[in-house]
Amino acid sequence: MGKIIAVANQKGGVGKTTTCINLGASLAATKRSVLVVDLDPQGNATVGSGVDKSGFEHSSYDMLLGHASVEQVILRAEQAGYDLVPTNGDLTAAEVELIAVPQRERRLRDALHAVRDKYDFILVDCPPSLNMLTLNALVAADSVMIPMQCEYYAMEGLTSLLNTIEQIRSTVNPELKLEGLLRTMFDPRSNLSNDVSGQLIMHFGNKVYRTAIPRNIRLAEAPSFGLPALIHDRASRGAVAYLALAGEILRRDENNSSELRVSGSA
Repeated sequence: MGKIIAVANQKGGVGKTTTCINLGASLAATKRSVLVVDLDPQGNATVGSGVDKSGFEHSSYDMLLGHASVEQVILRAEQAGYDLVPTNGDLTAAEVELIAVPQRERRLRDALHAVRDKYDFILVDCPPSLNMLTLNALVAADSVMIPMQCEYYAMEGLTSLLNTIEQIRSTVNPELKLEGLLRTMFDPRSNLSNDVSGQLIMHFGNKVYRTAIPRNIRLAEAPSFGLPALIHDRASRGAVAYLALAGEILRRDENNSSELRVSGSA
């Protein structure tokens, strides 16, 4: 059964979409089957995957409102190497329309259930706010990955998001857990970055990924070419970092599986 990871942070500009498309491409490069779900009305993950926002018949909006099945919505992002649930501006209307829909917070979970077994990883790119779309992602997910910059305002926002995760865990999704904290746009020469990084590690321990994503021009410009950095410039520091992150996630999952097997046989 595929692992569903919501990539979330209510603060904008922290690298959620960059993480979704580049981690997706990196996991695909390791021969894992990957589905990226664009749940942000801006549609940046769609464009960054090389898909024209006006070039498809069905979108995540249709999937959430029940106008189309997830199988009808999924496209192949050929160059990126993964499948995609695309989004365009229509998704802006979904939050209002979902108010009148039964089980509105479970729409994404129910939709993805039909294809979950076909993928090793499903990555959901959330909008930069704690709204109904983000709630759908958190209810559908097994875990939450939080990309964040190492700055003090980001620490304040993190507390709010963790409280939301705990509320969802205690009500509608008891299996939800923190997948990890990802330091993005990281500059090791900055005292501030190192200070905040140290605080994160002190408070969250191994929930902070050892891999940090550096500031990198090639990583930033790749979406304008409709490509993940791995395809745009495989040798760039950004592409190498996301490959390292994919490896770290796979090793963590393997270690967790081994621990479960050992405890089950004890």
